Amino acid sequence: MLTQINTTDAPGAIGPYSQGIRCCDMLFTSGQLPMDPKTGEIVGDNVTAQAHMVLKNLEAILKEGGADFGTVMKTTCFLHDMADFAAFNEVYASYFTSDPKPARSCIAAKTLPRNVLCEIEAVACVKK
Repeated sequence: MLTQINTTDAPGAIGPYSQGIRCCDMLFTSGQLPMDPKTGEIVGDNVTAQAHMVLKNLEAILKEGGADFGTVMKTTCFLHDMADFAAFNEVYASYFTSDPKPARSCIAAKTLPRNVLCEIEAVACVKK
């Protein structure tokens, strides 16, 4: 059974998709942008500030779906520019502090929605 995950603590979907979907003991999130959930405005003008906002939004969806950073199995990260990789990694590592770390793919994308500098999606186990 599929359950839609919805929280006002993260930005609402800006298209025909869900913030997250829970199926059995797994949670799949949509890619999160550095948007303030209250205003819908993009937060930050550099990858460090934007990555923090993206991870706060991701955390809100994980929490609503019954998971957290410690139960994330896989992330897919999108960067506007691979020159931001080191700065992005520093922020990312500050949120994923438990072991084992999730598997991860990180790719550069020519253009991300709303011209942001980073986006992250995740797959997590739901805590029992």
